[in-house]
Amino acid sequence: MIAHLEDLGDLHGKTVLVRTDFNVPMSGPDDNRMIVDDFRIRSSLETLNWLTTRGAKVICATHLGRPKGKPVAKYSLDPIRKRLNELAPDVTLLENLRFDEGEESNDAKFVEKLIQGIDVYVNDAFGATHRAHASIVGPPKSLPSAAGRLLQRELEVLDQMRSSPKRPFVAVLGGAKISDKLGVIEALMKVVDELVIGGGMCFTFLAAKNLPIGDSLCERDQIDACRKLMSGETPIHLPEDIVGLDSRGDFATFGVRLPDGAKGLDIGPGSAAAFADIIMGARSVFWNGPMGMFEDSRFASGTRTVAQAMADTKAFTVVGGGDSAAALAQFKLESEVDHVSTGGGASLEFLELGDLPGLVALRGAPNVK
Repeated sequence: MIAHLEDLGDLHGKTVLVRTDFNVPMSGPDDNRMIVDDFRIRSSLETLNWLTTRGAKVICATHLGRPKGKPVAKYSLDPIRKRLNELAPDVTLLENLRFDEGEESNDAKFVEKLIQGIDVYVNDAFGATHRAHASIVGPPKSLPSAAGRLLQRELEVLDQMRSSPKRPFVAVLGGAKISDKLGVIEALMKVVDELVIGGGMCFTFLAAKNLPIGDSLCERDQIDACRKLMSGETPIHLPEDIVGLDSRGDFATFGVRLPDGAKGLDIGPGSAAAFADIIMGARSVFWNGPMGMFEDSRFASGTRTVAQAMADTKAFTVVGGGDSAAALAQFKLESEVDHVSTGGGASLEFLELGDLPGLVALRGAPNVK
């Protein structure tokens, strides 16, 4: 059983360590970084405000980027600290956890240092809960611990989608590599009614159907896995037209067969419309991964069409974090879907396995007194 905030008892005067996930997109020079999107910071406010209004002293801890165990100016939390101070002025933020190599190696001495003077631990970092890192799995071994509001909400939504979705249930998957998502595809095939595949990974599926894909991204070692997936009972929808660059590097639209030297970088307009129709006909939709290289406006149309369908459908819609959430933000559609997850990898792993290292740790925490 995972404790919730209400289970923590009287918090007045207690020091609470909240593991948040403020690993937000940043831009600008290393010595003057700017936050591009503060969605993850804003998502933690319900938990932070709940704790401070009950008289707790709240200390937040997060990672940012991959500084590899040493302080790096580019990954300083100063810009995040400034934004957090505007949103929750009573909350303290520690420096980047990954500035110490003990965080990623789950070092016991680092955990000891982290929880010194701490009375209670709260995990509200859904986006990092699939990692067995010190700040995720260490504190619950010795402190009364609970899930924060954000973590609680993420689990409720994804668990419902995993175990009792309204049907038809459609999953839309994109992104570059099938190898990153093979496990979750296999798990989803057992629960979804239809699977839609776009993005870079679609070319491995098309190659598995012996279709020419030019110079498009393809994981040749995953072709047999794709064939096995396509031989199952769950329908898999693939693009039937492609947008990309021809052998001269010029923008071009292709059918499902790409000529030599061509590179597919987005699904075509016909495929985008077909995928949108499937989304519109569903009652539950999970989307993870863009349909193309949406950062380039020439190859954003497929992702935009899918995002708009997610906004327009009457289905219960969940977007699995990462690049899909960034695409929604780019198209200003975040508020039009039912749930935008703060964790891409975590949402996929939870849908695949039904559990995460951080959740196991919370279940094993000492009873709250």
